[in-house]
Amino acid sequence: MSILTKEIWDQKLFNGTWQPTESTYRVIEVATGQLLGEIGYASAKHVVDAAQQAKVAQKNWWALSYQERQAVFEKAVLLLTENQAEVIDWLVKESGSLQLKASFEVSITLQVLKNCVGLPAADQGTLLPTQAGKLSIAKRIPLGVVGVISPFNFPLYLALRAVAPALALGNAVVLKPDERTAVCSGYVIARLFELAGLPEGLLHVLPGGAEVGEALTLDKNIASIQFTGSTDVGRIVGANAAKTLKKVSLELGGKNSLIILGDADIELAAENIAWGAFLHSGQICMTSGKILIHESIYDQVKHCVIEKVKNFVVGNPCESNVTIGPLINAKQVQRVENLVNDAVTHGAKLEIGGQANGVFFEPTVLSNVTADNPIFSQEIFGPVAVLIPFNTDDQAVELANEGNYGLSAGIITSNVGRGMHIGQQLNVGLLHINDQTVNDETVNPFGGFGASGNGTRIGGPANADEFTQWQWMTVQAQAPHYPF
Repeated sequence: MSILTKEIWDQKLFNGTWQPTESTYRVIEVATGQLLGEIGYASAKHVVDAAQQAKVAQKNWWALSYQERQAVFEKAVLLLTENQAEVIDWLVKESGSLQLKASFEVSITLQVLKNCVGLPAADQGTLLPTQAGKLSIAKRIPLGVVGVISPFNFPLYLALRAVAPALALGNAVVLKPDERTAVCSGYVIARLFELAGLPEGLLHVLPGGAEVGEALTLDKNIASIQFTGSTDVGRIVGANAAKTLKKVSLELGGKNSLIILGDADIELAAENIAWGAFLHSGQICMTSGKILIHESIYDQVKHCVIEKVKNFVVGNPCESNVTIGPLINAKQVQRVENLVNDAVTHGAKLEIGGQANGVFFEPTVLSNVTADNPIFSQEIFGPVAVLIPFNTDDQAVELANEGNYGLSAGIITSNVGRGMHIGQQLNVGLLHINDQTVNDETVNPFGGFGASGNGTRIGGPANADEFTQWQWMTVQAQAPHYPF
């Protein structure tokens, strides 16, 4: 049985039930351009109405027993487990994901739901020390209504990793998925929770443009914004949210360094480079964007990476032999092509690739990139490996820390102690000794430094900090006497 039958969601928005709307947006299979349907396209007025409804629904949701809230997540886990194949198919078609990537995305999304089953029953406070005969309690209580703005690249996971814990911890949610992937990042979530018995009005899914995002950040009934996306847009979100003193979580971009030390195994290093740079055509915030290779093995590693790229197959991700799928649209392809051409103009050597074809861009290797080349510091979001030589550990640290981003870093070495020593000097929120930069296990606090975020984290132990607030409560047998 399909949970995403077109008749359910076509030309509709979700507020607990499916509501038709006049304004729509075409759902396109990225690789072929085939029309898959039309989503409802929200306006700022939809956000205002949703926030008001969600505020009422949240009070009723929080008043339920933890067992009743827990049961919704138990059912959602079963539903996603039973319908994985359909969700994977949507990720492949709508977001251009390879089968491998889509399957992995569904698996970690399922793990998030499993993690959330326990949240309604988790410890909700701390008993604080105080004087005899008095109770002093620090309680965790929901924020109220949480606004979630999610991106297109890992659309299902990056939306649900915020939506699910926010709901599990007692909040209501208004979700604005990227309109280009609104089925697999919004309507899948709506259907899972609808069928799992989530009370009506508690979750709203409103795909739309910048107007909808701005309305979320400014609405007085929305207490918090969790945004995942570009640094430039994140700055706008943060500035708008400040006008109503919202809590804000910004998970932003990265120019992540993968450091290959001179003692690394050549083949193993090349495998990590290929995975870190080319997974999902480089459209990941954790992509290995600066590949720093010790000069003693630079040529060997470069040659090995180029040989791997020669064997990549570019094409429709529905085909099993494809290695590199499409970028999200032709506009993004043009941006990547311009970045590569500009890098070559500034002295980089184009070793392989560099050509655009509609929504596809050839896997590309640029060598001999220096710190003054623009592509050294630019987030590419495309299938481009940028190879940079270094000659000392100190220089590797300096090159890795140069720039505004501080999300993820990886170090490949046969000497773990040396790798840890280097890693301790890197300004990043995610650090991997003997792994590439693209990693997430759902139970880890995820986030970065500098232009990669605002110091907040999401996932694992960070979820309670992100989606609840503290309330201090004291209790004593009778009111005390005071001297006036």
